[in-house]
Amino acid sequence: MKTITPLPVLLQSFFTDRLMAQLGASPHTLASYRDTFRLLLHFAKNQLGKPPSALALEDLDAPFIGAFLDHLEKIRRNGARSRNLRLTALRSFFRYVSFQEPGQSNHIQRVLAIPTKRHDRPLIDFLTRPEIDALLSAPDTKTWEGRRDHALLLLALQTGLRLSELIGLRRDDVVLGVGAHVRCQGKGRKERCTPLTRQTRVVLQAWLKERAGASNDVVFPNRHGGRFSPDGIQYLVAKHVQTAQEICPSLKRKRVSPHVLRHTTAMELLQSGVDRSMIALWLGHESVETTQIYLDAN
Repeated sequence: MKTITPLPVLLQSFFTDRLMAQLGASPHTLASYRDTFRLLLHFAKNQLGKPPSALALEDLDAPFIGAFLDHLEKIRRNGARSRNLRLTALRSFFRYVSFQEPGQSNHIQRVLAIPTKRHDRPLIDFLTRPEIDALLSAPDTKTWEGRRDHALLLLALQTGLRLSELIGLRRDDVVLGVGAHVRCQGKGRKERCTPLTRQTRVVLQAWLKERAGASNDVVFPNRHGGRFSPDGIQYLVAKHVQTAQEICPSLKRKRVSPHVLRHTTAMELLQSGVDRSMIALWLGHESVETTQIYLDAN
């Protein structure tokens, strides 16, 4: 009788062979899946009294996975969305194992049958035109940091780039001639080009001239000349929102994050009459259905 591959071996091959070598998963996906299994292994140690090296595939049956998901919601206070993300990682692993251990099909299918949890989808936040104008006027353009921040906010609001895309944007990715646009690599390693308006092109042109540097330097460096962290951009946006609140009090009722700027781009396009499928291409959505949230919020 064939011996079942040990769980640690299956986990290692799932990450190295399946995710990294075969699928070329992004660092974000790898980190998310890693955190899922880190939480699962800690839960197993507490519930079963077994260290990760002693766990077997049979220990991770459907009732145990269900208990783990309940633990995430009730003890760790994770929402249904986070629970479903963890379940997605577990399903991916068990689908991989189904090809490695076909003799465990019954056990695996029970885990794969665990349903995702339905949850309410709140309406998205976005900025109105007066709020956009107030935010763009908040940076002090008499300073180097102010000019950088103004260019960054304007680009984010016009293009709808994701936070990671803004952080990783390099001089080579910005084309300011005829058909001005920015290139970026989004989710799923998909590249896309987003056109620039005349106003954004002029501001970026002035900023890049002042920024100088090599072609592979980031467009928006931090004060030390290095790459911004996600927290750094979050802080930058929050700082200017606080300033903009003095001009536009309605901002006090909104929690504005870099992703809200992305939502704002979509709403501006939608309210200008741009088709939903074009908005999906503009934002780099995997599916046109993702863009439905903007129709609901309009």
